[in-house]
Amino acid sequence: MAGKPKLYYFNGRGRMESIRWLLAAAGVEFEEKFLESAEDLERLRNDGSLVFQQVPMVEIDGMKLVQTRAILNYIASKYKLYGKDIKERALIDMYIEGTADLNEMILLLILTPPEQKDAKFALIKERTANRYFPAFEKALKSHGQDYLVGNRLSRADIHLVELLYEVEELDSNLISNFPLLKALQKRISNLPSVKKFLQPGSQRKPPQDMETLEIARRIFKFK
Repeated sequence: MAGKPKLYYFNGRGRMESIRWLLAAAGVEFEEKFLESAEDLERLRNDGSLVFQQVPMVEIDGMKLVQTRAILNYIASKYKLYGKDIKERALIDMYIEGTADLNEMILLLILTPPEQKDAKFALIKERTANRYFPAFEKALKSHGQDYLVGNRLSRADIHLVELLYEVEELDSNLISNFPLLKALQKRISNLPSVKKFLQPGSQRKPPQDMETLEIARRIFKFK
């Protein structure tokens, strides 16, 4: 019997959080090995675990996978969250890239210099309200189904709901004009595996703050 997937990253959201969400939604229990210092990262590099010298890294099915998209693709394929054919997969990929664009803006907000933060936050709100949320709302409305693609749960729905929660943390009013997104969020959140992940004390990580940013800086040595 294969062991639980093991996730190697620091104890924060970063680029690992979408992997946590996807595994949790698939009902897969996983372990985490937190990096606490630059030396921890260097040990992984030196023992050959990191093909491109960087994390996230996930040990799963006898492999040591790096590169976030490759990890997510494998998990989604393994647990049948990636559509039934190449057309559905193309649509799922398209929606995922949209969520990734906005997610990246939110992820990097904490790194924005103080004098630029208000402008960056305003841009995120504008893009959310006028570009990304309308596109997802239109997609759901166009086919009248419960999920984005193929009327079945896919990784596109999971990543979108993760994003909805992140946006709510910034401004809870941004989702108010999008009833189908609110309904999707409620639908996915009530799935037993996701509901468990959303409970306090789960492996879901809290929003990034200055403390977790300093931990990341110490490990990854960025300014």
